[in-house]
Amino acid sequence: MAFENDREDVIEGRNAVIEALRAGRTIDKIFIQKGETDKTLGHIASKARDAGIVVVDADKRKLDSMSLTHSHQGVIALAAVREYCTIADILAIAEERGEAPFVIVCDEISDPHNLGAIIRTAESAGVHGIVIPKRRSAGVTSIVDKTSAGAVEHMAVARVANLSSAIKELKAAGLWIYGTAAEGSSSLWKTDLKGPICVVIGSEGDGLGRLVTENCDFLVSIPMRGQVSSLNASAAAAILIYEVLRQREA
Repeated sequence: MAFENDREDVIEGRNAVIEALRAGRTIDKIFIQKGETDKTLGHIASKARDAGIVVVDADKRKLDSMSLTHSHQGVIALAAVREYCTIADILAIAEERGEAPFVIVCDEISDPHNLGAIIRTAESAGVHGIVIPKRRSAGVTSIVDKTSAGAVEHMAVARVANLSSAIKELKAAGLWIYGTAAEGSSSLWKTDLKGPICVVIGSEGDGLGRLVTENCDFLVSIPMRGQVSSLNASAAAAILIYEVLRQREA
C-alpha cells in the first residue's frame, strides 16, 4: 500500500525521525525494521516509547512499500497533520456552543479512508469531537485529511491510551453511551438519542471490543432488510450521526 503525502506526514530516515522527535512533532506511529540492531534505531525506539509514541516492528517489505524516498534506513514515522486535543477540550467546545455534547468514539477504525469519511460526516452534522485509540487505529494522517475533504481542520480529535477509560470519563460528564452492534437490543428508529450523547462505532472487521461493549449504556442496531448482514463502518456511522441530528432538530 502506498502512502499519499500531500501534507508531509511520512517522515523517513534516521536523522529526520530523530529531529522530528526532538522538535516535538505529533507522531502517531514509528515503524522500525525487524531484526535491526543498529544503536541509532534503538535510540529512536527508546525516545519514542518515552514520549508515549507507538513503536511497531515491521519487515523490510512493509517499510519499502511505505517509503516515498526509497531510503528509509530502517525507520519511518507517521506524523499527524494536526494536534490532538483532550476529551475535556471536546466537552468545552459543546459548552461554548451552548449545546448538549455529541461525541463519536471510534473503536479501532484502522482504515484511514473510513476514519476520514466518519470525520467528514461528523463535522457536517455538528459533532463536537471524535475520540480514537492510540493503538490499532488510523491516526489523523494526510490520507484521513484528504478523505475528510478538509473536515479534519475543523474537527476536534482526541487520541487516548484506553478507550474504556475515555468512555468512563464521558459518562462522568453526563453523556449516555450508545454502541452500534448488529445484535443490539435497541432498534435505531425506536431509540431516544436526545440529550448528551456518545456514539461508539466498532471496527471494520470485529465490531465493538468486549470491554468497550461492557461500558456502553445501550447497544443500538441498524435495521437491515437485505441479504448482507452488516454495513461499512463509515456508512453505519453516517446513519447513526444523522439520526441523532434528526432527533435533536425534531
